[in-house]
Amino acid sequence: MPVITFKPSGRSAIVPDGAPLLDAAKLACVSVETPCGGNGLCGKCIVKIESGKVRFDNGGILSDDLVGEGFVLICKTSVADEPVSVLLLSQLDQEQGKFAEATQDIHLIDRGLLPAGEDIDPLVKLKVLTVPAPEMGDGLSDIDRLQKALSVGLQGQGADIPLCVLKSLPQVLREDEGRVTIAYFAAPSGIKIVGITASDTLDRNFGVCIDIGTTTIAVQLVDMRGGRIIGSKTDYNAQIECGLDVISRINYAKKPQRLEELREKVTGTINGIIRQLAEANRIAVESVYNVSVAGNTTMVHLVMGIFPEYIRLEPYSPAVYQVPFYRASELGIAANPEAPVYFAPSVGSYVGVDITSGLLCTSLATDSEELCLFIDIGTNGEIVLGNNEFLLGCACSAGPAFEGGGIDSGMRASNGAIEKVEVDRETGRAEYSTIGNGPPVGICGSGLISLIANLFSTGWIDAGGKLDRHRGCESIKFNGKYSTYIVAAADQTANGKPIAITEADIDNLIRAKAAIFSACYTLLQKIQLGFDDLTRIYIAGGFGRYLNIEKSTVIGLIPLLPGEKFKFIGNSSVIGAYMTLVSKRHREKELELARKITYIDLSTEPDYMYQYTAALFLPHTDADLFKPS
Repeated sequence: MPVITFKPSGRSAIVPDGAPLLDAAKLACVSVETPCGGNGLCGKCIVKIESGKVRFDNGGILSDDLVGEGFVLICKTSVADEPVSVLLLSQLDQEQGKFAEATQDIHLIDRGLLPAGEDIDPLVKLKVLTVPAPEMGDGLSDIDRLQKALSVGLQGQGADIPLCVLKSLPQVLREDEGRVTIAYFAAPSGIKIVGITASDTLDRNFGVCIDIGTTTIAVQLVDMRGGRIIGSKTDYNAQIECGLDVISRINYAKKPQRLEELREKVTGTINGIIRQLAEANRIAVESVYNVSVAGNTTMVHLVMGIFPEYIRLEPYSPAVYQVPFYRASELGIAANPEAPVYFAPSVGSYVGVDITSGLLCTSLATDSEELCLFIDIGTNGEIVLGNNEFLLGCACSAGPAFEGGGIDSGMRASNGAIEKVEVDRETGRAEYSTIGNGPPVGICGSGLISLIANLFSTGWIDAGGKLDRHRGCESIKFNGKYSTYIVAAADQTANGKPIAITEADIDNLIRAKAAIFSACYTLLQKIQLGFDDLTRIYIAGGFGRYLNIEKSTVIGLIPLLPGEKFKFIGNSSVIGAYMTLVSKRHREKELELARKITYIDLSTEPDYMYQYTAALFLPHTDADLFKPS
């Protein structure tokens, strides 16, 4: 069997003749992005065969010149019966995201919405008990004496004691003369013991709140005594190697082994973050008794290893909306094995836990009569409209353009990403700035919006997104009927390759912004109101943190309204998960909000497609929507 070696890491794998090259990469534990789910459509998994022979089914994605130089798509390549050396070109491992502040958005939330004082009421509580020592002839076992102590300490209630706790009883009960700390919670079926430790360890009660995003995963470590966040970290969801959006991952998960692979990738990312936070704060993961999880419906299914196919097929019915309590050990989450894991309730196939969690960060979780719009901008745009009387929710597929996906020079918001562009009105040349102030590597979503808004404002692209072919501009290159705009020349970039956008890239962004805007417009039309009737527009999500209101209005992503009506709330999903982690009142409010939302399926709304088509221009076919009133 041939040996496949991957550079620059030097890792290798032995696979049989005919095995997919992508499988060899996974066996060698190297990261390769397959944003389209390995269907050979996006061209992002390009690698170079430096030596050896492979079988490549091109399908017209790569040019003959590239194939002649040894470039292939790893997802469409199988190995022949000889050693192969593969040079990886994916930038996934090179990107270092702007994650330091990603889980510190709690300061963006109105303080009155956050749990404090008496609100701090976690699911798992700790209590110190003294269990009497055994006596000759009393006929009581260790568990009998523990149950008697529990009955007194928990006001007459017995408790379900798991095997892992029972195994530790003989030593724990005798370590400090029967003085122990019990971790317990009130399940629907009665009191359940989560853990038992010798002596008074009331100061060792911790929790984690987890936001499972399609692109990134954010985790906060919390001291449950006062609800204080003591550590935060965000990292890429390792599943992005298997597809950039939820549909790609649903497609990838059709085979049982791939479904398990996705589950292992997401839990691996979560557990890696939890262990880093625990180590940094010198705590044992066994002291993590509380876990709260938020994420879209597909991510929730994948973290539980549930076949997600029916989420995307009519009648769009997921396996579960409100997940019952499962133990951390059942889900493979690094915490106390018996810790109950709380999932926020979902509303629809594409309005998930992350949205009901995020609503806790807005006035929609209060008795306010003000009409508000909540928009979580990402690969899957999720929107809620309403006030204290009603809530309407919907979701639209915006695609990965806002996060740099599906764009030839696109990348996520990380070091080297062009995030802001100014275009000279006369020459058409670009002046740009990058994240980290280093040489550019690619362009992220906020940079793309900035670029296209300025190209449109200066007249270098028209309302249909076509580059100007008549005025002379050295940054615009023509290739038959297609045009390309050079943002940064090859001698200016970190990798010696020019950073450019094509008219197809512009069209991708226009389609993404059209999906978001038309979804908002459709919800407002359901109640026969307009954007002017809104008191507040909440913009959530990691991408929203970098959104420029003015440029977003220029391209028609969001309506032209006074700036004070917009409020950025950052990663509201993880903040909402924090609220439900520490507060019973917020868990109850979240369930109330989920039950209150009327889910609007845009695929069955004829007017949505009409509005979407109307929005496929810069800024819109109805320019009055974007004129000052």
